[in-house]
Amino acid sequence: MGIPLRQAVAVSGYLLKQKLLRRERYPLVLMLEPLYRCNLECEGCGKIQHPEEVLDTYLSPEECWEAAEECGAPVVSIAGGEPLIHPEIDRIVAGLVERRRFVYLCTNAILLERWLPKLTPSPYLTISVHMDGLREQHDKSVDRAGVFDKAVAAMREAKVRGFRLSTNTTVFNDSAPEEMGALFNFLMDDVGVDGMMVSPGYDYPKAPNQSVFLKRPEMIATFRRLLDAPDRRRWRFFHTPAFLDFLRGERAMQCTAWGNPTRGVLGWQRPCYLMNESYAKTFVELIEETEWERYGYGRDARCTNCMAHCGYEATAVGATMSSPLEGLRAAAGTLGGRGGS
Repeated sequence: MGIPLRQAVAVSGYLLKQKLLRRERYPLVLMLEPLYRCNLECEGCGKIQHPEEVLDTYLSPEECWEAAEECGAPVVSIAGGEPLIHPEIDRIVAGLVERRRFVYLCTNAILLERWLPKLTPSPYLTISVHMDGLREQHDKSVDRAGVFDKAVAAMREAKVRGFRLSTNTTVFNDSAPEEMGALFNFLMDDVGVDGMMVSPGYDYPKAPNQSVFLKRPEMIATFRRLLDAPDRRRWRFFHTPAFLDFLRGERAMQCTAWGNPTRGVLGWQRPCYLMNESYAKTFVELIEETEWERYGYGRDARCTNCMAHCGYEATAVGATMSSPLEGLRAAAGTLGGRGGS
């Protein structure tokens, strides 16, 4: 698994508490979107396809902190849009860290070097940079030349300043496993990232380029080739071994949509981070009034090709906590600094 020991212990304690309280549905990661606006138009993204009045709306730091308190999840992933466009992103991050949330600040890194002096390194803060390939592939994916080099320069500066650093890679139909492997080697060995996350792309209906998305059988074949690579043991993934097994098609899972609830500028997004069918005013309303049984693989056609970590990693964490063997695999990955296999 490779996540920091402090985080692994805190999350394990949180999960044990939920089990003792016999809670059926509880959050693991708050997906916080303080804005939808972005400074890129990635070919496989549907998040920026909102009217201008929505793109001009930002959550205040107080609203972000309130969402974290209301939700109670131990981990907060700040996404968007591009979070570093928010003029008070440093205050948002600082307030979440003060509340002892494990924060993943997701960014395309175009503005990262500008913000680094205003952010403070902390064991509770990880900067997560979007990287979809080496130079040519990544710049094609984000539809702008030069972004890869700018992101790499910013990541190197972040490491110099003492920040924890991870990357988030989305796999599309033109993501050759061999090139993905080369990217992971580069990130681990040359940039020195602390860990990586990887997920198949979700086929957003409003994404500019619909041809980039993989079908579920293609996803499984791609991840088998990728995770069977000889260099696999060198890569540190911030995922449970069970989730990586799922990507390889070796384990059947159903989505745990409520495990990663999303709070954005329009409210609590229903049913999940990837589908915005409607919005709830409060977290309690989201959990108690959403017809969760309607969603997931085999239930909703929109879920057919989804294998994204925001839906299935929570399921994998639950499976890990329920199985002594899976728990040992995850613990070995954390203590050894590498994901299980």
